[in-house]
Amino acid sequence: MRGYEVTGSRLRCVLPFEAAPTEVGLLRRATAKQLSRWGMPVAADEAELLVTELATNVVKHVGEGVSATLILEWRGERLRLEVHDKSRVVPSLTMAGGDGERGRGLYLLAAVALDWGTTLTAAGKAVWCEIATGESRVCRRLERAAEALEQYQGANGGIALRGRGREAGLDESAVELIADLLHWTAARGHDPDDILDRAQMHFEAEADAA
Repeated sequence: MRGYEVTGSRLRCVLPFEAAPTEVGLLRRATAKQLSRWGMPVAADEAELLVTELATNVVKHVGEGVSATLILEWRGERLRLEVHDKSRVVPSLTMAGGDGERGRGLYLLAAVALDWGTTLTAAGKAVWCEIATGESRVCRRLERAAEALEQYQGANGGIALRGRGREAGLDESAVELIADLLHWTAARGHDPDDILDRAQMHFEAEADAA
């Protein structure tokens, strides 16, 4: 795998790759290394996750062994990820409804990224997504947390509250959600303390970078 970088008003890295499961791990590591080189390690986890989904989509739905390209582009408070391939079949959430694997990847893009889409090119198409890297990243995390807590509260029969009652209800839901997640991780054979430590490390890294 080789790559090159263009600097100026934006930072851009181009990484050609061959669509194969072994290449996906290499792309993840190359992405983390490049973001660290740019001084943007706080976005690495989300970027690695999305790169995995974008590259895996090419392997599964375009064909193993085909040539593709990953482009990383940092502009201000957004990081754009693009994967170019030679297929002109445009994926969509509607198409993903009956395909569990394809659906997982696309719904993950929609949930994690600020925005995503597909652009037809002369050679095929590019599937792209953007994630926040600065203050907007923290705001997006807060928005996702509030959405998750409200859905969790509703799933447990909670009543939608307003004002201080809403804040107190969300605080209690946060405690219950964290406890449920720890039970879930323990049931899967993981150490809950290790999960908490990792979450704390992510929080502190982003707080220090803010």
